[in-house]
Amino acid sequence: MISGREQVVRWESERGSMFLLAESVKHLNHVAQNWRRGKPLWGKEGICFSLMGSDLAVSLYRGVRFNSNCAAVVPTDPTLVPALWCFAESGDWSREVRARKRAIAVDPHDLVRVPFDVDHWRGVAAERFPDGLPEPWSDDPTQWLFAGRPEVSTSPLQVAVGRLLGFRWPEQPESDDLDRFVDADGIVCLPSVAGEAPAHEQLSDLLAAAYGIAWNAGTLTKLLADAGSKKKTLADWLRDEFFKQHCSLFGNRPFVWHVWDGHPQGFSALVNYHRLDRKTLEKLTYTYLGTDWIERQRAAVRDDEPGAEARLVAAENLKKKLELILEGEQPYDIYVRWKPLEEQPVGWDPDLDDGVRLNIRPFVEAGVLRSSFNVHWKKDRGTNPDGSERLNDVHFTLAAKQHTRKKTR
Repeated sequence: MISGREQVVRWESERGSMFLLAESVKHLNHVAQNWRRGKPLWGKEGICFSLMGSDLAVSLYRGVRFNSNCAAVVPTDPTLVPALWCFAESGDWSREVRARKRAIAVDPHDLVRVPFDVDHWRGVAAERFPDGLPEPWSDDPTQWLFAGRPEVSTSPLQVAVGRLLGFRWPEQPESDDLDRFVDADGIVCLPSVAGEAPAHEQLSDLLAAAYGIAWNAGTLTKLLADAGSKKKTLADWLRDEFFKQHCSLFGNRPFVWHVWDGHPQGFSALVNYHRLDRKTLEKLTYTYLGTDWIERQRAAVRDDEPGAEARLVAAENLKKKLELILEGEQPYDIYVRWKPLEEQPVGWDPDLDDGVRLNIRPFVEAGVLRSSFNVHWKKDRGTNPDGSERLNDVHFTLAAKQHTRKKTR
């Protein structure tokens, strides 16, 4: 019933940076007009249609912004919305449109040039929705409407990890019974580090609370199978499959990053990217990894523990790479195409508004993420306001950034 609620528009009351660019650049102005064209319908209710495809996919329209790939039909009489929805959901509406329009794309006007039996569909709506249409709701964690509960999600394990790391969905209540499991600093290590329980135990406790009496070994087995996992335990799933599935589910823009040293029994940590500022990365590097894990491996080497030397080497290599990211010298730097040189980050100092794609580059370059995923820094389509190419694979030295900052002060 509800779909398409996975993107936002940075509109800033139509007077922000996007508006100013739209006014000055013809291409962007066209983009702006695409969003503006539905403005008379914003805040009203109706039916939203895709304008492409053989079946013209439909969804309830709740007054939000929409782009030129779809159109909203809003009746002058709001009481007609349930009847219109029943007509649309049955598929009859789309079939009537397609019977009259064979082109790949239809025009918004084609949507209202079909017969509509008001009395019939009012009757259907009265039977199906005697108390009116249900409130907007979604069990899909990629949608704005999702409320952050693992047990009612299409991807419960992914949601549970997000909750454990302190990620919040827009419609999530201010507080609930799962808040007590949220990690304080947004870092959860897969092995036991710094006195904290290993990640799989923390995750199991959260899931048990979410599912209540329904939680048992069989439930976990089913959740792993439903996630497409071949693993039998949460520990193995977290270590080997979580991050790849996470990237796939959330459009290759992960908000939980799996940092590891490359050793199967080595150091691994899940990190909430939204909280990964310089201080948090330093804590990961020098406290969890350096002070605790590395020192324990050194002690294990002294005790001739099998495998300890390999774990120590892997951990020390990871520590060096994280230090390079903290320093931010090329190629472990962040480059933001739309910012002048004096505003480029110096060292690990990400701006969340710049997006995951740009901020994750140092971690990809350093090879410290558990698995690869579909992200690149090729040039984007179109041109910058000055007509130049939209290049993203650019690196500046720390010296160049610092010199420019001094000059512009």
